[in-house]
Amino acid sequence: MLSEDLKDRIREAYNSIVARKSLSPRWGQRQMVAEIAKTLARIPTEEEPHPEGAPVCVIEAGTGTGKTIAYAVAAIPMAQALGKRLVVATATVALQEQFVDKDLPDIRTHSGLSFDFVLAKGRRRYVCLSKLDRLLAEGQGDNQLLPLYPDEVANAASAEEALPVYNAMIDALGRGQWDGDRDSWPDAIDDGVWLTATTDHSGCSGRRCPNISLCSFYRARDALQTADIIVTNHDLVLSDLALGGGAILSPPEDSIYIFDEGHHLPDKALSHFAGFCRLHTAVQWLDDSRKLLAQAAPLTAGLPGLQRPLEMLPDAMEQSADGLRVAEQLVAGLFEQHEFDDRRDDQVLRFEHGVVPAELQQLAVSLAGSLQRVVDALARIESQLSDALDEEFADLDRDELETWHLNMGAMLGRAESTLALWQAYAVDGEREQPPQARWITLLNSGGQFGFDLRCSPILAADILEDTLWSKAAGVVVTSATLAALNSFERFILHAGSPRDGIYKQVASPFDYANATFSVPEMDCDPGDPGAHTEALIELLPQLLNPDEGSLVLFSSRRQMLEVYDGVRDRLEDWLLMQGDSSKQEIIRRHREAIDAGRGSAIFGLASFAEGVDLPGDYCRHVVIAKIPFAVPDSPLEAALAEWVEAQGRNAFMEISVPDAALRVVQAAGRLLRTETDTGRVTLLDRRVLTRRYGRAILDSLPPFQRDLA
Repeated sequence: MLSEDLKDRIREAYNSIVARKSLSPRWGQRQMVAEIAKTLARIPTEEEPHPEGAPVCVIEAGTGTGKTIAYAVAAIPMAQALGKRLVVATATVALQEQFVDKDLPDIRTHSGLSFDFVLAKGRRRYVCLSKLDRLLAEGQGDNQLLPLYPDEVANAASAEEALPVYNAMIDALGRGQWDGDRDSWPDAIDDGVWLTATTDHSGCSGRRCPNISLCSFYRARDALQTADIIVTNHDLVLSDLALGGGAILSPPEDSIYIFDEGHHLPDKALSHFAGFCRLHTAVQWLDDSRKLLAQAAPLTAGLPGLQRPLEMLPDAMEQSADGLRVAEQLVAGLFEQHEFDDRRDDQVLRFEHGVVPAELQQLAVSLAGSLQRVVDALARIESQLSDALDEEFADLDRDELETWHLNMGAMLGRAESTLALWQAYAVDGEREQPPQARWITLLNSGGQFGFDLRCSPILAADILEDTLWSKAAGVVVTSATLAALNSFERFILHAGSPRDGIYKQVASPFDYANATFSVPEMDCDPGDPGAHTEALIELLPQLLNPDEGSLVLFSSRRQMLEVYDGVRDRLEDWLLMQGDSSKQEIIRRHREAIDAGRGSAIFGLASFAEGVDLPGDYCRHVVIAKIPFAVPDSPLEAALAEWVEAQGRNAFMEISVPDAALRVVQAAGRLLRTETDTGRVTLLDRRVLTRRYGRAILDSLPPFQRDLA
């Protein structure tokens, strides 16, 4: 449905922004507007119930394209015409706040479009009034509430530290000077202080809470029902989709989703469906929960229906705890059978093809059974307490009833999470296609050992097909890095996006001829880590200009530290390294040095290869230590490669090379941040010239001038 009137409206909105802001029209931006409008015209309507092609657009647009304006002026009129809600998801809270505070008001002012918008955040970003009331009433931490996990108790703030903050919060709320949002509190809040004063879905009484009329989260959520645009982050969208959609945000069938920085989408989806269980703390949590339940006896007098589940719950918890203790012994035995690198503090045991040993699988079946009984009993108790909050019980204290409801909800959430892990380990992995990755990490903290059991899908394709692609009215995914080796096959493999969607790379406005990509002469191959590190120590003092801003990116923390030790005598005065301070502080100090007319070089890892904006003189030289192939000991990457190889395919060429090419493009993208920027990118890895795959990586780079020695 793309009528001439609608085309005119989109065109006028775009031209109005360009004219009023005195911008130069950008060909790539105009392409992006057209492709998004064409995609959303595929959304079924009564007039056209079966349009051709999926209403999904995956569009790569480099830095400087003006992605925000492009997708806004295309999607807002289309959503309004179709009667759909526009859900814009960014990768981080900071980006979503920029979109709400700066970008959308600016677009509304200059486009002539009329729309309203609201920012959506999860419960954890808001204070819980009920918990805050109890914390202040008790004068110290809420001892009646079970901690998130026993090993997290150490992170909790002391009453002396926390109470002044809680008093200030309640005062600011009462005066109407604070909206309960952590991000709008004037000072930084310690995680231990905040954790105790907030809650998640499992610990929330919802509409039954006596503080519902004043609840910061629900006030913010109510505003979502009428807004034209909901701005949120990837995690909240995926959380909502995992709950079936419409639990927090608008229902998928009534929503057009835009995922900005959409290259994160597959990994974010995987994290939402991964399982985790730390054996020792799970046992401790179950033991603590049983002790807490002993205090619940008075509830049964007022609510006789609770008696049976409360009686059976401790036995089910004890049986589960006993099973977990057996699991500790069994897992310890598995680790004794393998040799590991003694230089690492943590050791990983990954099960090939996701198949766990028969003995562990059998134990998982038993544990899943006992944990299921825990979950069933907790669900019955939580449900009855929830119903009780809707009624009047003369013999029950309302505050006590609510406290127990929150406790049971929190217990249920934790029990369900533990159950999911053991259900995944109880599966016959040989029958899974593709298999899940399953692995155990041995943790060594000051001589105290523990075991983390984990599982995860290796691809998000099926997950996103079930929750997003098949349910959403329309989807736009955009980023500067979506294609790998000039193809979208990598994204389709990982995300499962429909092949009959629209896939497009649009032109960047940057003049890449103003920058140079070079590969200097080197006598070594990164395949020899020691020799390559020595070569970097020798070369970097020659390559880096002490009078300019530079960014040196490493794939290995060990190599970064060794190179730093080797060059700091010569470069220490103007060298900054990731890990010595926070990322924000390092960037601040770097900018400060450049502003003062001094040089500065940052040594960083992957997090500095993405999302770091150092325009102009702040970065004239990007050095990439080597082609950033995935870490070979990543259990998830190893499991994916193993599965691909098992099908007779080449995992290196199909997975490793496209992934590495994408990371090289991301790293090189730190150089040109404005249309007037210049500089050079140096790759200290001759494999890009000597190996068969190197040509493909070179061809995927922007059209820099090349200096290939």
